[in-house]
Amino acid sequence: MLDFHNVSVALGGRPILDEVSLRINERERVGIVGPNGAGKTTLFHLVVGDLAPDRGSIQVPRDVRIGHLRQKGVGASGDLTVLDFAEDALPAVREMQHEIETIEARLSEEDAGPAHDRDLRRLGELQSAFEHEGGYELRNRAAAALGGLGFQASELHRPLREFSGGWQMRAELTRALIARPDLLLLDEPTNYLDLPAVEWLQRHLRDFAGTLLLISHDRFLLNTLTSVTVDVTGGRVTRYEGNQAFAAKQRDLRWEQFEAGRAAAAKRREEIERFVDRFRFKASKAAQVQSRIKMLERMDPVEEAVAAPRAVEIRIAPPPPCGAEVMRIENAGVTYDGTRWVLRDITLRIMRGDKIALVGYNGFGKTTLLRLLAGRIEAGEGRRVPGHNVVPGYQSQEFAEILDPDRTVLETVKAAAPDRGERELRSLLGGFFFSGDTVEKKVRVLSGGETMRLAFARLLANPPNFLLLDEPTTHLDIAAREALERALADYQGTLCFVSHDVEFVRRVATTVIAMTPPFITPYAGGYDYYREKVAADAAAAGPAAAEGPATAPDGTDRKTGRRERALKREEVRKLRLPLLKAVREAEERIAALEKEQAELIARFDDPSLVDYAAVSRRLGEIRTELPLAMTEWESAGVKLQELDGN
Repeated sequence: MLDFHNVSVALGGRPILDEVSLRINERERVGIVGPNGAGKTTLFHLVVGDLAPDRGSIQVPRDVRIGHLRQKGVGASGDLTVLDFAEDALPAVREMQHEIETIEARLSEEDAGPAHDRDLRRLGELQSAFEHEGGYELRNRAAAALGGLGFQASELHRPLREFSGGWQMRAELTRALIARPDLLLLDEPTNYLDLPAVEWLQRHLRDFAGTLLLISHDRFLLNTLTSVTVDVTGGRVTRYEGNQAFAAKQRDLRWEQFEAGRAAAAKRREEIERFVDRFRFKASKAAQVQSRIKMLERMDPVEEAVAAPRAVEIRIAPPPPCGAEVMRIENAGVTYDGTRWVLRDITLRIMRGDKIALVGYNGFGKTTLLRLLAGRIEAGEGRRVPGHNVVPGYQSQEFAEILDPDRTVLETVKAAAPDRGERELRSLLGGFFFSGDTVEKKVRVLSGGETMRLAFARLLANPPNFLLLDEPTTHLDIAAREALERALADYQGTLCFVSHDVEFVRRVATTVIAMTPPFITPYAGGYDYYREKVAADAAAAGPAAAEGPATAPDGTDRKTGRRERALKREEVRKLRLPLLKAVREAEERIAALEKEQAELIARFDDPSLVDYAAVSRRLGEIRTELPLAMTEWESAGVKLQELDGN
């Protein structure tokens, strides 16, 4: 599928790739990993032709269809809707559709004759090719993928330019996924996704039949989707026959073996040099000295390590002590416009040592709850009660953007902790991968990952005892994520965070709060427990719940509990019935339209067809009606799934 032959690339005078030779076979699922700035994205630029190698060559099949998701936004403009933008994934299909519509319009005005017959033949060819390329289902697939990535059915017909850059990237990801490419290149596809969307993407890519190249720091995707790992480090590219977890073990083993061999070679060289220096001027040892000098000349120079050493550990100082109860939220609600409640009737108690992950779709109130806990916004109703001596430390997604670009790394941390000495601050920065001269770098020249690490160092220069973190793994590579999760797992304070990294949530969180706006649903266990509980609750949504103990946790008796459960089941039943009806009617409508569409297409082969224009018009109507029916089905299905999951 892809062949790199001795490829070298330098950007801005800095070598990025050095004599890289690599083969990617057809239908392989390849994860591309390595530190930020190592050259992973450069590989993609070479494949799609955005960049030419300085030396070497790349072989890409001419007829291969490439789907490519770039890290940068799409820069949407004009009034193109979300659905129209996503559907416009295949230019060839769009051109065929335009030609079909042109011929249909011409046929409605033409009289029988040679031109009419030519148009009929051409139309038949186009419609056959259009169907083969999946043109009739493209809009439906686009609507389904947009729904899986978090778009609501009501948003599909809004102009894409009205959405933020993150949501525009989701639309761009949809285009790449539904185009059915032979080769799919995804560059950090999870950067703007929430946890449910990441899980949907994993399920979708699991069924992808082509060749997949995935640049990602998301270990969940890498370990569940890929069977080959390409490590890009220090200008070198190494291929491992396994997923990211396997490759990491093999890389560490290879580095240890290389270091052991290098140490042995250095020791042997030192012994020979010592012998030569000792007996250089002794006549009786002249032959032996000359022999050893020749041995030194034949020895290879000591090479650099083939892989970086293990990551530096992030060190978080012990936080100041506080009371057992860190935060209490009582019947709180938050509204930004005075009418629509983002959160309502929230009651939550956070105890010292809790490590809480907030999960849910974007727009479901995760950041709002974090800001409420941090005291950055006031509750519209209810109250927020901090515990004794609680020192919150809040880092938002925009936190890195408010750093002074003209300060150095060291000056930035010094400003946050003026009472701490420079040696102490340098030690702190060393724990966040800043050492030596790197502490003198200006903030403006830092990469996204470096800026995020500096933001953490600044936050922890005076460690709080209640950390609130919004997407802390954004822009961090795998080594930095693993170091951060180890530090937070050992953190002696209390933690509440939002993250789209499944493995990060799995390894850090001891409690999960699912955002089910305007309410919340706590799960007193880790991420795996939360997933198991949600699945079990969904499976048991229909049957009556088993009878519980005589007294509920809030003190109500069993009879009252049963009565409340019965009322809740009746309420759910009333809500489910219209949704079930809507799903069933939409399915019947879709089936009828698809059947009618197939019958009409088959009629084009019938020589007795007279009213061709009417058949063509009806096909055009069906192409409009089918996506609408699919959108209705998707919307009702999502609501039903959410209802069953609660």
